[in-house]
Amino acid sequence: MTAPLMSLTWTDHVTGRQGFLVVDRLVRGVSSGGLRMRPGCTLDEVAGLARGMTMKEALHYDPEGRYIPLGGAKGGIDCDPQDPASYGLLVRYLRAMRPYIESFWTTGEDLGLTQDLVDRAAAEAGLVSSIQAVYPLLDDETEARRRLSDAFAVEVDGIGLDELVGGCGVAESVLAALDRAGVPYAGTRVAVQGLGTMGGATARFLTRAGLSIVAVADIKGTVANPAGLDVDALLAARDAYGTVDRSALRPGDLELPGEDWLSVEAEVLVPAAVSYAIDTTNQQGITARWIVEAANMPVLPEAEELLSARGVTVLPDVVVNSGTNAWWWWTLFGDIGADADEAFAHTRRSMRALIDRMLARAEADGTTPRAAAHAIVDDRLPVIAERFGWYR
Repeated sequence: MTAPLMSLTWTDHVTGRQGFLVVDRLVRGVSSGGLRMRPGCTLDEVAGLARGMTMKEALHYDPEGRYIPLGGAKGGIDCDPQDPASYGLLVRYLRAMRPYIESFWTTGEDLGLTQDLVDRAAAEAGLVSSIQAVYPLLDDETEARRRLSDAFAVEVDGIGLDELVGGCGVAESVLAALDRAGVPYAGTRVAVQGLGTMGGATARFLTRAGLSIVAVADIKGTVANPAGLDVDALLAARDAYGTVDRSALRPGDLELPGEDWLSVEAEVLVPAAVSYAIDTTNQQGITARWIVEAANMPVLPEAEELLSARGVTVLPDVVVNSGTNAWWWWTLFGDIGADADEAFAHTRRSMRALIDRMLARAEADGTTPRAAAHAIVDDRLPVIAERFGWYR
């Protein structure tokens, strides 16, 4: 794969803070990738995420489906989303990016931002929608937009479907890996970093599948219980940023330092919060058998090499957390309707097929799941390019 098609850095004239946009590829003239906001966000980080989006789009390509794969892109803003100035900064960033969003970059929520917030800021910035660039590719724009709007209005147990599908995909990735290894769900222990949209939904689905969530980490630290946490109670006690109100803890729940989620006794670790969470130093304390990347780029490459050398399997983000992006397009293009059961069933089938294909390729090639995912993408990109064309 070659260098990105476009990279740019924007400086806000009010705060002096910077924002970034990287378009890795265009397919039929359009790219897809969310917008994140976090302190310390960099152009290199956004470029890596954009490349990952190209891979996610290619991995979900189904020649029998209506969903047309797009190119990969990503946006980022260097700011704490809890800063009082963050919303104004978001609006100004989107206003500056308006020509790109109108023409070839479809975007939405990512780390630090919710879709509601992105939609509100996009409207204030004068945009029709944060995904309007894809509208010309739709057979029936009015019907497609209505279908997606209806899907965003669907709730399950008071939680929006858009918040749940990504966690459904992560959970199915865990279950597929356990099934291939012949490990029963009951008795399998999981530690999750981050109880926001992705981490919270993942914990919810895994608990319902019979696994035990023994630790969750948020900005205040780690909450753990070897006998299993009451996930529903923790989800009900979290704020908009995924921070759990400690008054909701039960007797037996322990409050531990933040990084202790990595070293608790668990078979599965799910980093679902920030990038670069696992490095060459803290990986030494990990005893889990699997790390399932719900966040984008949570394991540094050097750390992954060390983990792999001692038998820890890392299931990569480009596959594991791709369900949300795919759900948007399955719904918009009409592969599925605005229905929770249909969305979950389609997500489970697609994610299980991807995990099985990746792990089978890794076994056959004698390599890591990440290398296998890259090999699958390398096989698919020429097919997509031939059918749809790059840069058009």
